[in-house]
Amino acid sequence: MASLPPSFERYGDDPPASPVVLSVPHAGRDYPVALQAALRVPLNAVTVLEDRYIDAVALAAHARETMFIQRRARAWIDLNRSEQERDPMIDEGATWTSQPLATAKLRGGLGLIPRRVAGAGELWRRRLDGYDVAARIRDDHRPYHAALAAALATARARFGVAMLLDVHSMPTLGAGAPRIVLGDRFGRSAASRFVAVAEETAKASGHAVARNAPYAGGHILDTQARPGAGVHALQIEFDRTLYLDAAGDQPGDGMPAIARLLRAIIDALADEATAGLALAAE
Repeated sequence: MASLPPSFERYGDDPPASPVVLSVPHAGRDYPVALQAALRVPLNAVTVLEDRYIDAVALAAHARETMFIQRRARAWIDLNRSEQERDPMIDEGATWTSQPLATAKLRGGLGLIPRRVAGAGELWRRRLDGYDVAARIRDDHRPYHAALAAALATARARFGVAMLLDVHSMPTLGAGAPRIVLGDRFGRSAASRFVAVAEETAKASGHAVARNAPYAGGHILDTQARPGAGVHALQIEFDRTLYLDAAGDQPGDGMPAIARLLRAIIDALADEATAGLALAAE
């Protein structure tokens, strides 16, 4: 497989200027030629996998924090899945027996390489070459996680604590449902004080907020969070109707307000991180 340019971009100071580190893993709109050639469905059928333009929200909210934005499409490889979530139904390099656990996401066709999406069915003309999938893991998946881990370790060393905010968006959950969902792996990935200040800040915007339902966070939180060692991680999901146009295709009139809200949440998490260290020092 031909070599591709780097799949993510890094923003902000190095070393990190804040204990908060941002990750945007699902907003990529780069669809390699090899991906397009392998599709059995129109390209717009797989764009529904994107956290559509949540990267634009994150960039508008960004100041000096270290931030990583994945540019390769989620249909190419999903950074929020484990390397082991290879789907043997489409991946010649995987077998069911090689999986330590066939997760619900994998069984539903949303493994490391998505196999199907709602409304479009099966995505690929044929099974994928196992060596090509291994190359995606080597060139795209591992470098993103390694860079994120290094930034968090540096932030932890510099500030005494690091806080990963993993930024996503979600389809609308319906009338009366939450518009923002915070995920902390049911209390495992972050101290409760961080979740509380993020929730309080989000609720102050007037939007309904939920914790862990229906999104509790995934592989990124599982692998990057080490609360006992001072590295916390929180996932945030924004209803896409809050910031996209009526067609759900381009940034809409609501985007500036959601960018301001994300900025407020970043600031609240940074303040809580430094306040916690000050209390611990007393």
